[in-house]
Parts: sequence; C-alpha cells; structure tokens
Amino acid sequence: MYKLFFRLFFTRMDPERAHHLAFRWIRLAARVPVLRTFLAAALAPRHKELRTEALGLRMHGPFGLAAGFDKNAVAIDGMAMLGFDHVEIGTVTGEPQPGNPKKRLFRLVADRALINRMGFNNDGSAAVAERLHARVPVFRTVVGVNIGKTKVVPEAEAAADYVKSTERLARHADYLVVNVSSPNTPGLRNLQATESLRPLLTAVREAADRTVTGRRVPLLVKIAPDLADEDVDAVADLAVELGLDGIIATNTTIAREGLKSPASLTGETGGLSGAPLKERSLEVLRRLYARVGDRITLVGVGGIENAEDAWQRILAGATLVQGYSAFIYEGPFYARAVHKGLAARLNASPYATLAEAVGADTRKAAA
Repeated sequence: MYKLFFRLFFTRMDPERAHHLAFRWIRLAARVPVLRTFLAAALAPRHKELRTEALGLRMHGPFGLAAGFDKNAVAIDGMAMLGFDHVEIGTVTGEPQPGNPKKRLFRLVADRALINRMGFNNDGSAAVAERLHARVPVFRTVVGVNIGKTKVVPEAEAAADYVKSTERLARHADYLVVNVSSPNTPGLRNLQATESLRPLLTAVREAADRTVTGRRVPLLVKIAPDLADEDVDAVADLAVELGLDGIIATNTTIAREGLKSPASLTGETGGLSGAPLKERSLEVLRRLYARVGDRITLVGVGGIENAEDAWQRILAGATLVQGYSAFIYEGPFYARAVHKGLAARLNASPYATLAEAVGADTRKAAA
C-alpha cells in the first residue's frame, strides 16, 4: 500500500516538501494518545531476543534512526512510535542556519537513493537544547545528539563551535556524536585528519565531562565512506587512544559510480545515501572492527534497506545499526520489518544473543 502511495503521490512532489509533509503527519499522530498507542502496537512490537546493551545504555533493539531526519528534535516520540530503538537527532550546529539554497534534496528512485546538500539546516544548539529540556517523553527511547560545525565558523575555530554545542546539549543526550564527515559544509571533512580530529575530540570530551558531572555521556565520531583505508585505520587507532565510546560508519558519499538514474540527477552535488552506499559502508565497518574489536562500539549505517542488510552489519562488527534513506522508500513498516527479520535470523543462527553475533564474520575471516 505505501509503495503504491509513494509512487502515485510522493514521487510527484518535491522531495523536501514531501519530507516535511510526512514529518508533520508523524508528529500529529504522536500527539493523539489513542492513535499513537495503536500505531506503536502495530509498528513497534518488541522482540525480547533483540534487546541490546550498547554505550552503557539499554535499548529495545539495535535498530535506530540515523541523523538527518529529525534535525531539530521535534519528532522523537513519533519516530519511536514507528519502531526505531534509538533516535539520533541533528545535525545541530552552534548557531542556527538555513542551510544551502533550495533545491537541495533529490530522489534517485532507480537506485533507491537520495542526494542531499542540505547544509546542516537547523534551529541551532540553544533552541534544540531548550526543546529537549522541555520534552516530556511519551515512549522510552534512547536519544543521540549529532553535532556539527556552523558554516560561517572558520575551520581554525571549529573546536570552539563544537564545544559550544556540547555545553548546551550534552546534558540532554544519551550519547553525543561529532559529525566531521558531511560533504555539504566547506572544509568539514578536513577535520577527519587525525591532527585536526585529536584536539577536536579532546575538547568535546572535556566539555561533556565538565558540563555533565553525574554520568559519563558516551562520545562517538561519524566518518565518511570516502576515507582511504589507511585513514580509516588512523581514525580507529585515535578513537581507541582517546577512549572514545564509538564510531559511526558511515556518512554519505561523494562517489557516483554505478548509478542507474539519469545524469541530470546523478550529476547533482551533495552526499549520496541509500542502496549504492551499502558495499563501501560494509567494507569500512569490517575494517574498523578488525582494527578495534570489542574495545569500542561500532554503529553501521548506509544502505541498510532490510533485515538482511542489518544482520550483515552485525556480523561484520556493528552493535547498533541505523537507517534513513530506506525509510523514505519502505514507509512506516520499515522498522517493524527489520526487527522481525533480525529476530528470525538470530533464532536461526548458532548465536544465543545478538551480542554473540557482533563481529562473528569478521573474526572468522581473520582466523
């Protein structure tokens, strides 16, 4: 039903307008007590065997919503209602910004992909912090906060901008993510170089500890799939050295190889997400796990369309997995289908728990 609706209705609409319309429906549904209870029962049934512990947090399962969908923390309960076990909001910047000029979001239906050059459009860390502080949760879900650099802030002053957001948002975050891998903010990806990344992550860690004294806020870094293998290794080593809690692999890509969509679409600048990202994101994840093992938590994201994709990320080394682009194509039953399929695969596997399955294939390959 959704796929027919998507083809007949959403594909005729500007992608960003369609996103806002669907987003509004989700938020409205979550505000109606009887309706949200019914939808949660239908779309978010729990599977006890999928219960997950990661980053010192307990979750109903390993499958969450990646950053980018709820930039301003306005639909956390709506996304939990749809079955996501954790919701990562953002990317949030130190100052509010409108993002890049429209048109800036493109559907590549033939490739089950998206290209976006949104440019971190968001309300800014002060407004988002106020919203999170005022939030009264309806559903229990883990909330991650993804932070990035304000566009007008020079690269040399990036650490101070991240620290500003950290000081405002850390107390409201179950975990915090430093995003240095979006291709849509000039100079941002330069911060992935270890000589820049080390002082940045150190400053954010210190700011989080200084701001939140009653607990340790887990800190992760999100990296690009376009990093060379040796740079992936360098980030992995740095994460272990600094005592980081995790790495999210991966963000969108600037690569365009092997796409089926018309050149008028594939030629658009921005980050490509969705199915074409699947292979490289999995490669990066395997490389990270081979390097860090179980010392830090890995989060697999990029091209996760179904339960099999999620299961392959877990076997490769991901404790948590995230989706976004496939949600646009699969609709409201996306998370339910992933959970059902994951539970079936785990029950048919030789592993008693999901934790036992994490990294199993990568360990076998190295043996």
